[in-house]
Amino acid sequence: MGTFSIWHWLVVLLVILLLFGSGKISGLMGDLAKGIKSFRQNIKDDKDETQAAEADQKPAGTLLGPEGARETARTGEHASSSGSRG
Repeated sequence: MGTFSIWHWLVVLLVILLLFGSGKISGLMGDLAKGIKSFRQNIKDDKDETQAAEADQKPAGTLLGPEGARETARTGEHASSSGSRG
């Protein structure tokens, strides 16, 4: 029992190559690499879109008139009270 000899692993490798062929295995590895590359690109694109959306949003205090002043005061009070809770 225990580990197998080198001849055992060579026979297993030969059977796998005969069943799948070297072209299929390299094709699968190429597809896997493309999938990983695409996944990384999509993650990067999602981060860029999120940052762009956050930059496009207007701050709450940009409203004109007395309601804008109230919103700014309310936002300032909320921010200072949440910081003191710590």
